[in-house]
Amino acid sequence: MRWRIAVLGGDGVGPEVMEAALEVLRAAAGRFGHELTTDIQDVGYAAYERSGNPLPEETLAACHDADAVLLGAVGDPRSEEVPVELRPEAALLALRKEMGCYANLRPVRLLPALASVSPLRPEIVKGTDLVIVRELAGGLYYGEPRGPLDDGRAAVDTMKYHQDEVARIARVAFETARGRRNSVLSVDKANVLHSSRLWRRVVNEIAEEYSDVECDHMLVDRAAMELVLNPSSFDVMLTPNLFGDVLSDEAAAVIGSIGLLASASIGGDGGIFEPVHGSAPDIAGTGTANPLAMILSAALLLRHVYSLEAESAAIESAVAQVLEDGLRTADLAGDGEAAVGTAEMGSAVAAAISSEKVSADA
Repeated sequence: MRWRIAVLGGDGVGPEVMEAALEVLRAAAGRFGHELTTDIQDVGYAAYERSGNPLPEETLAACHDADAVLLGAVGDPRSEEVPVELRPEAALLALRKEMGCYANLRPVRLLPALASVSPLRPEIVKGTDLVIVRELAGGLYYGEPRGPLDDGRAAVDTMKYHQDEVARIARVAFETARGRRNSVLSVDKANVLHSSRLWRRVVNEIAEEYSDVECDHMLVDRAAMELVLNPSSFDVMLTPNLFGDVLSDEAAAVIGSIGLLASASIGGDGGIFEPVHGSAPDIAGTGTANPLAMILSAALLLRHVYSLEAESAAIESAVAQVLEDGLRTADLAGDGEAAVGTAEMGSAVAAAISSEKVSADA
């Protein structure tokens, strides 16, 4: 099979973790007899610096032409001086909309080798294995009206959902649960927000189509608390756009580091696959960023775009293996533990795949 991937390194640590992920993809392609072709393009502040546009037409065209998009990160402190519509974050929102990505899947699983890295007690974090299904194309990030008011002395953002938007993301959550433990927890703020009351009503309607899946509801503040008190109780967590953005970062901390959390943005053709950690400008260029979230995002790409379960599982098994072998990037290293760099971690994962010592079983 030929893998045609648009590669957007982006800003900050994005290009560094991307190179590690590409090394891993090349190893997986070699082991399983596939061909990897990449179209490397600019996005974010890097693109703005070169062309005055954070999402150039040639980048967007490459994304549409490819089977899928692999994205490093966007964001740069210098963009604070740039008009809002030309900032890196605007490019990311536009890319998701252009690619038709309305569902964001964020798997959160504690790897046994990292149990001691979690800030939670081992008996609390043990067994944590959930997926956050975040609505990605509506809600507070896209609702109108939005923007400054009264000459900048006020501002408005609108949290708006149509029932069809809620129904389609709910179906993604229920289908995801069917492949796991048949449980969906829908997160909202229905005691205060009209949009959440709509959300809860529509989720209940869709739940009737999935009698084999348990469906419960929880207010977002309670969910945030339960995520640190009893993280292993969650299976699939269904969230609106804003709540999923916040809760997934909390979930990443629960399992040890935001450098471990991958994501798949799907719904249209192909999809966008990226780590959730952002551009981390404070460590950009130091070679110390954790590439595992980027690498695991590449594994999600192989699973969701090409239905290549063995190849995806091999990457995930290789990540688990190098961690069992004791390799740690700076964000994972404890007191007195040696840390490896971005490139070394990526090469170790690639080598584990090429050696065929890691399992390719799902």
